[in-house]
Amino acid sequence: MAASDTHAHHGHGDGHHDDHHGDVGPHSSMREYVTGFVLSVILTAIPFWLVMDNVIENRTTAVLVLGGFAVVQILVHMVYFLHMNGKVEGGWTMLSTIFTVVFVAIAIAGTLWVMFHMNTNMMPSHGQHGPQQPAATHQHHTQ
Repeated sequence: MAASDTHAHHGHGDGHHDDHHGDVGPHSSMREYVTGFVLSVILTAIPFWLVMDNVIENRTTAVLVLGGFAVVQILVHMVYFLHMNGKVEGGWTMLSTIFTVVFVAIAIAGTLWVMFHMNTNMMPSHGQHGPQQPAATHQHHTQ
């Protein structure tokens, strides 16, 4: 058997080197990217309209609604553009992301809690409650 016969059976132009049979990663289609793009545009346009037309009067409600749209926007980007789902790498990518989100949420919540309560936990003369009496006047004299 000649060398040309071997190459004829498995030639370089067959495209077999691009098959990626062992890949476990995502293979996205243009349809998935377009779906993610359209969802992203919608999830950007609605909050923009809510703010520009002052649809929600109450500031707290507006912040919560806009925050909800932001979370959904993040999820759309994670699923459609970063391809994070329970199937990729046996679900470890999603689990590590969930752990990171929980860890960051705890860190942010703890930081905000400390910052908002720092004023009351500082030295008494630093508070906004006016001048406070020294601790010596509160002691009972036992003479």
